[in-house]
Amino acid sequence: MEKQSKKRNKKENKPKTKEDFLKYEIAEELGLIDKINEGGWKSLTAKESGRIGGLMTTRKKALKK
Repeated sequence: MEKQSKKRNKKENKPKTKEDFLKYEIAEELGLIDKINEGGWKSLTAKESGRIGGLMTTRKKALKK
């Protein structure tokens, strides 16, 4: 079972959609990418996740204009 969960984590850590690419880009800018690669997205605090989400929203709005 451990092998399956490791495989799942690796799949989750690969960006697939435009939104995922944006999320990874922002996480890298904030210096969180190593933490995400080691522990997955669940290893982030609520504050870190919220910061990523807020910046994603801001950038999406800017792209629409």
